[in-house]
Amino acid sequence: MHTLRVHKAGNSLNLRLPKEAANALRVSEGDTVYLTETTNGDYRITAFDPEFERQMALAEKGMRQYRNALRELAK
Repeated sequence: MHTLRVHKAGNSLNLRLPKEAANALRVSEGDTVYLTETTNGDYRITAFDPEFERQMALAEKGMRQYRNALRELAK
């Protein structure tokens, strides 16, 4: 477990990730991370966009459903 300290920068509050956490998340300076709320009210920091994942799941469902039509359009 890592303890993070909150730092003030202008009107914003910042968290600094330890090197080990940044490596585990595969992020570096300038990358975007996402803070999501879990079903039990906790928060989680992730390096992927949960909304994008949801949209891709819907796209994959549509591609399976219309597989034959998409094959014909690709010709």
